[in-house]
Amino acid sequence: MTDKFIFWLAGVFALITAALFLLQQWLLQSLGVHFEVLVAGNIAMALITLISYSLNRKGMAAANPNVFVRSVYASTLSKLMLCAAGVGVYVFLSRPHVSKTTIFLLLFFYLVYTVFETIHLYRMMIKQKKS
Repeated sequence: MTDKFIFWLAGVFALITAALFLLQQWLLQSLGVHFEVLVAGNIAMALITLISYSLNRKGMAAANPNVFVRSVYASTLSKLMLCAAGVGVYVFLSRPHVSKTTIFLLLFFYLVYTVFETIHLYRMMIKQKKS
């Protein structure tokens, strides 16, 4: 994993984290989100994306093309299930004070990281086919 993905992932993580801290007062006052949950969700999504990318990278290097397809499905499903479990834990722990905006922002983080990873894998695949 010595390619540029790690640096791009760190950039996306830093951008989202900076946006969270810059908009912290507005998020807390206007939308009533749980800021700590958003920061923890951002950290978790970055780590899950890194693990998912490494699995997909190994699948891309395999001789059998079905291995890559299975690794993409497995990583996407596992990332989605981990996000759903995280939202479930959040709802269970803060039952009377659940913020729907927090949940939607967490799902937006999932979308951003998944699209980012998919675009990067697509570009790698195009480069592999050219060479």
